[in-house]
Amino acid sequence: MKYTDQTSNKSWYLLYTKPRQEKLAQENLQSQGYMTYLPLIQKTRKRNGKRITSIEAFFPRYLFISLNTTTDNWSPIRSTPGVANIVRFAQYPTVVSDSLISLLMSNENPETGLHDEDFNFKSGDSVRITDGALAGYEGLFKARSGEERVIVLLNVMGNQTAVKIEADALELLT
Repeated sequence: MKYTDQTSNKSWYLLYTKPRQEKLAQENLQSQGYMTYLPLIQKTRKRNGKRITSIEAFFPRYLFISLNTTTDNWSPIRSTPGVANIVRFAQYPTVVSDSLISLLMSNENPETGLHDEDFNFKSGDSVRITDGALAGYEGLFKARSGEERVIVLLNVMGNQTAVKIEADALELLT
């Protein structure tokens, strides 16, 4: 798949969208004939004791758009529903490298077109439990234990104790 058309002098730019309106902005821009790219990620959260899976923007409030600086009409972009502004440094729109767009596209799951939810913990990371009976306890991340659970080492009365908890009940300590 070719991501950019070098013969038409198109480059990728970054748009800032209104809160949670990335998809609306993308749909409206595409209906106007613009080429856009919105990387999506599937996230699982716990809400009211139930696991909820949703598809969200990989970069909340941002959307990529491919434009030619000389032939494309940029004026309707800012007034498009869902779009807040064109991201600029000084007075110039920010150009996003083709290699970054290609990298993002190549890291999508080929079956779903989504980015997989990152699991950011490494063995030895300091973590805090945020949910459940052990909420507030701090410990060390040890390993994953299946799809949805992890093993955390807690210091209980001078001994390290391994505890299995829900993966989404952890936060990384900095």
